Amino acid sequence: MKAMPLVFLLCFLATINFSFSQDSVDIDGRLQPLIDEFFEECEKHGIDYHDKLFQLKKIDISNTLPLEENNTVLGMVTRDDQGNAEGILINWAAMLDPEILKVVAFHEFAHHFLDYKHTCQDCNEIMAVTNTSYFDIVNDWQYQVNNLFTTSPVYLAKQKAEPIASVSLQ
Repeated sequence: MKAMPLVFLLCFLATINFSFSQDSVDIDGRLQPLIDEFFEECEKHGIDYHDKLFQLKKIDISNTLPLEENNTVLGMVTRDDQGNAEGILINWAAMLDPEILKVVAFHEFAHHFLDYKHTCQDCNEIMAVTNTSYFDIVNDWQYQVNNLFTTSPVYLAKQKAEPIASVSLQ
């Protein structure tokens, strides 16, 4: 009988620990300005990102992603055993050029926060599987970012759910 309060206390502490365990996301400081810029775009387009942010454990630079001929991974969304997103990793090699880093980071952020799949194999869009010229994308950055957001699955679903009010001219 004396063990009952102790068991209750342990269960209570475990519940508190679980409910507060994902109050923060470990974000590599080198990626912070890019995630901030991405979130500013989310806000401009009326896309809520808070819930999805706290699904993640980390947004990080990685030195373990493949970097070899015909097998280079510049970024990826990592998943747990149930298939839930738990992290966004950017290959350290993407950091060699700030423009490549920006495209790769926005690409990976869009997978998670905008529910994107790839749009094409190689079409000089942010969401292409590969791009022959990251610099062409960056040179047209405002168009690319606007296109990324306004054609995203999350944005389109939001527009469908909240249609623009029509005005009747009677």
